[in-house]
Amino acid sequence: MGRDVNQISTEYMEVFTALKKKLKWGMADTSSIMMISSLYSMNEKPFQMERFSTITDYIKKNVGTFSTLKSSHRFTVGAMLDLHFDEPKDNFHKYLAVYEKLVEGGFKRGSFTYIAALSLFTSNTETDSDLLIDRAMIIYKNMKKSHYFLTGDNDYPLALLLAQLDRNTDELINDMDRYYDQLNQNGFRKGNDLQFLSHIFTIQQDEDPSVLVDRAKSLTQDFKKMGLRVKPMFYPVIGLLALIENSSKDIETLMALYDRFNNEKHFRWKKDINFIIATNFIVKDKVENTNLLTTGIQTTIETIIQAQQTAMIAGVAAAAAASNSSN
Repeated sequence: MGRDVNQISTEYMEVFTALKKKLKWGMADTSSIMMISSLYSMNEKPFQMERFSTITDYIKKNVGTFSTLKSSHRFTVGAMLDLHFDEPKDNFHKYLAVYEKLVEGGFKRGSFTYIAALSLFTSNTETDSDLLIDRAMIIYKNMKKSHYFLTGDNDYPLALLLAQLDRNTDELINDMDRYYDQLNQNGFRKGNDLQFLSHIFTIQQDEDPSVLVDRAKSLTQDFKKMGLRVKPMFYPVIGLLALIENSSKDIETLMALYDRFNNEKHFRWKKDINFIIATNFIVKDKVENTNLLTTGIQTTIETIIQAQQTAMIAGVAAAAAASNSSN
């Protein structure tokens, strides 16, 4: 059996406290530190400050002056390399080569392509990377065709995730569009977050589409009854919950954890992120501690959690960078 949600939460707060102290004069804002801390707590690899600092310093010294990785984004990349590899410095250069391949394949340079490169580099797929990059770009262009104004660089990581599915790209796009429309008809607001949710459901092929839509709608209603204002930015994590049968039973535990984070000194102004992290922890707990989930769905959920977290970190980092430049 894995750790329970309380252990994961306690580890999260310990890592956050250590990182916050270390990066006090650094470039990472609280939201980024929260997300990076959650990455560590959800993996069983212990956080070691010295190792983390060595990796992030190495990244800073080994990129160009104007690289995105000179900024706080290096902390995310450093954390992911630390979590996935015993020799993160050596793998950093291989990772940069994957990034350049994505750029050659039509992806724009920037934080979301760095995240997409991470998801490709750390995946266990046996498919040729050039083939995956081509497929991902086809999927991305089709997404753009379906939802021109919604689809942007922040969809790169999910396009790569969808490219790893052994399915016809036209079928994938049709499924995404169908989910998008069905969810919208069931009260979910149109926008990029709904597109993200429709992608999550598309990845899970083993469940009846109407069942997933009904679960997402029911969970949203349950949260509203508990007094939560369900914002579109919560749609992806509600989608994760909907992948698990009977997850409505965990709503009280989730809301208690959410309240716990809201009452923490450093987290009280970050209620939206608190909800997202609390939900991820509940989903992680279900994945680790239940025999009801098949290996396939477990792997799917783990992959989606990582894609969702890293895409969100990229978004947070991009917002912080825009804010800093305007100041």
